[in-house]
Amino acid sequence: MRHLEFQRMRVTLAIGVVGLCATAYILGAWQGTSSAIKDAPRPVYAKTQCDDAPSRAPSNASGTTRVASVASSGARLDFQAHHRVALNESSLATEMIPPCQLKYSEYTPCHDPRRARKFPKAMMQYRERHCPTKDKLFRCLIPAPPNYKNPFTWPQSRDYAWYDNIPHRELSIEKAVQNWIQVEGDRFRFPGGGTMFPHGADAYIDDINALIPLTDGNIRTALDTGCGVASWGAFLLKRGIITMSFAPRDSHEAQVQFALERGVPAMIGVMATDRIPYPARAFDMAHCSRCLIPWNKLDGLYLVEVDRVLRPGGYWILSGPPIRWKKHYKGWQRTEEDLKQEQDEIEDLAKRLCWKKVVEKDDLAVWQKPINHMECANNRNADEALQFCNNSDVDSAWYKKMETCISPLPEVQTEEEVAGGALENWPQRASAVPPRITRGSVSGITPEKFEEDNKLWAERADHYKKLIPPLAKGRYRNVMDMDAGMGGFAAALMEYPLWVMNVVPSGSAPDALGVIYERGFIGTFHDWCEAFSTYPRTYDLIHANKVFSFYHDRCDITYILLEMDRILRP
Repeated sequence: MRHLEFQRMRVTLAIGVVGLCATAYILGAWQGTSSAIKDAPRPVYAKTQCDDAPSRAPSNASGTTRVASVASSGARLDFQAHHRVALNESSLATEMIPPCQLKYSEYTPCHDPRRARKFPKAMMQYRERHCPTKDKLFRCLIPAPPNYKNPFTWPQSRDYAWYDNIPHRELSIEKAVQNWIQVEGDRFRFPGGGTMFPHGADAYIDDINALIPLTDGNIRTALDTGCGVASWGAFLLKRGIITMSFAPRDSHEAQVQFALERGVPAMIGVMATDRIPYPARAFDMAHCSRCLIPWNKLDGLYLVEVDRVLRPGGYWILSGPPIRWKKHYKGWQRTEEDLKQEQDEIEDLAKRLCWKKVVEKDDLAVWQKPINHMECANNRNADEALQFCNNSDVDSAWYKKMETCISPLPEVQTEEEVAGGALENWPQRASAVPPRITRGSVSGITPEKFEEDNKLWAERADHYKKLIPPLAKGRYRNVMDMDAGMGGFAAALMEYPLWVMNVVPSGSAPDALGVIYERGFIGTFHDWCEAFSTYPRTYDLIHANKVFSFYHDRCDITYILLEMDRILRP
């Protein structure tokens, strides 16, 4: 009998415990839901014309646990932290970030024209990156201009952009004869013209194709220095060539902003004193169309930098001064003697780089870098030749000064061997194991790991398509991968009408940006504790894998989130 009572007590106790647990769970879930609804912030983009001064971070500013927002569709997503991990100096209180003043709608923190005036103009130093100090950082959300609209979808965006999104008519007036850009009612039209191709980039590219083959898959990555509105890169895309275009934020107001609004890869950048932020042996082709870079000055510093980033066998194309100076010298308002001397000095410099002049025809001249340095090293005249750099850190390009020595290519056994290894033609190049991996040049990455990474991102991309259905339907054109690894994310999205800016954080290991370029994709080095070299509202989708794990003890993550908000389109 006593045993039976004991059994009943056990059953009653068990039922009571289960009941209490269930009641506590239901109560907790109800409280979490109601508080989330009650505390949900209003959309921060609802008020763009704010007269308040921009919020600035004090020198001892602390981070926040989250920066909350509400999707325009009204669907509420759960972005609350589920792990009690301290990030920087973040407190447990939610911080509502206010909008900045409307006058900051085109704010580029590290390329602020007002701050640039404080730096020397010699060698274009004032056009380089000059980021604000911690006490000058804006702790507010960059607003969109009034009447902002979603950009045109690709490929229509190549030729049109809304005037309200980039309300600048300057280029349509200044470059009217050259057909850079025209205003047609409420939109801009891009005829495809350029300084040296007023009749259109398409015809100009056909002229280049008559000199070197552009459509056989051998040339995939290109660099356009001083790109204007990036029409050259825009029209190369249909030929299977992706171009990294860059230009400074200068008197040609918003030229890079126009390029990105068109859905064409571009960055704010300049040839000045720092290396351009790309690895060695990255580009199959480099191009300058009246880009006004003094190639023959400063001991050839800028052409030596182009040599660093050109692949073995890569091409350099020059149009504009001084090419065909006998015809154009009056229009360029320069003397024949001056232009002839400039061309002679460029020709001499190219020889000292061991480049071969392929052809000069009409307004175009083309040189080719050797596939290795064996013959170049054996036949050098010590008195006349440029010296090879002593250090082997040729890929380092984040705030590293340019040098007037030749970046050495990997050693070869024969004069016919391509230094560093030959690449597959595009598109096979994207999935083939890059030579830097097969040769063991990137520490910690093996062919097996490369294949595993490809498989992983193919699976994740399939999952992303289910989470974000517009991804597979052309809704997103400009995509950024904030920590690109080996470029697996970009490879998994190849079938869609988009391009990916693959960012490799400076100081991360392994450094695989060279691998990304060998796959036929483009990207850049960057430190996410600073602002990216782009205008606001220039990317449709940002992908962040392991970014916050890498930066959580390096800088205040709140500012990384604010930077993401700055460059994302509404």
